Amino acid sequence: MLADVELIAELRAVTMRSDLERLGRYDERRVRQRLRDGFIAEHTSVIEVGGVFAGCVALRPADEGHWLEHFYLDPGRQGAGIGSAVLSRILARCDRERIVVRVNVLRGSPAQRLYLRHGFSVDSETPIDIFMLRAPQRQDQHHLNG
Repeated sequence: MLADVELIAELRAVTMRSDLERLGRYDERRVRQRLRDGFIAEHTSVIEVGGVFAGCVALRPADEGHWLEHFYLDPGRQGAGIGSAVLSRILARCDRERIVVRVNVLRGSPAQRLYLRHGFSVDSETPIDIFMLRAPQRQDQHHLNG
């Protein structure tokens, strides 16, 4: 399935709305436009469940490590282990390639717990964002964090 930027922009608006509203930052147009402005198809993977679009994730190479971006899962699919499975697969590949992974989450977002469970730690914070990173782990460390 080819990544459809408008489908992903809509999913972003739905999944981020409550966190952005809580922070006083929700804007109906801007939430979608920020995705369009930062979307790079070759770094984005579509998540399908039963052949149906369920979400997406991007892993963008950068000098200081890869950035995990645009990780959105349909709210009806959340809590079933799909996001954790996708993240585990991405991190295993980055561990093999010895790549640091960085992510930023909105302050107070439940996604922060997912990243903490997968070995990320807080690198820096702003009033809105929490920047996290995860150094590559040796293969024998995975069972400790699972």
